[in-house]
Amino acid sequence: METLRAEYAGAPLLEDLVEPDPVDQFRLWFQHVVELGIDLANACTLATATSDGVPSARVVLLKDFDDHGFTFYTSYVGGKAQDLEANPRAQLNFWWKELARQVRIHGSVTRVSAEESDAYFATRPHDSNLSAMASRQSSVVANRRVLEKRVAAVREANDGGELVRPDTWGGYRVAPTEFEFWQGRENRLHDRIRYRLSDGEWVIERLAP
Repeated sequence: METLRAEYAGAPLLEDLVEPDPVDQFRLWFQHVVELGIDLANACTLATATSDGVPSARVVLLKDFDDHGFTFYTSYVGGKAQDLEANPRAQLNFWWKELARQVRIHGSVTRVSAEESDAYFATRPHDSNLSAMASRQSSVVANRRVLEKRVAAVREANDGGELVRPDTWGGYRVAPTEFEFWQGRENRLHDRIRYRLSDGEWVIERLAP
């Protein structure tokens, strides 16, 4: 495994130069990634846990973010949804290897409004929505053919008409209480800047690597 070792040479990340608001700092980094044309810039790992602390993590796609939080869309009946119903806290982890940058965002999670979910559903490709309507996420199925038949049945039932978002699918918003911005540096002396929400204000701290 030693042959997989890599050295980092990122630009300094200094606490007196970062934005005072972590959402603004995230926006700067995210826009940079997008401008560089890095594939799946919005891909992130979503970590959740059951009510008794059993962790689970998977990759999702960030679809929107602002001062209110970070939004992704998924099934409301799958494993992540069950975790979030029982334990409505989560962490998002972005990793952009081309820049040796990582961002972790921790916070409470709520469903977005039905109107927001409807609006986003209407922008998705038709066949992607058919799949969302036909699949009961995380349930056991005998084989792929079963899934394909379900999609075919939904397609036939709608007969080319406008698809309506099912109640079992929609958005979640992570309202942050903590951010960590990580910049890979030489000799593993990495920069770690944490924003911690305290009494409604963001406290900026450096963490040891």
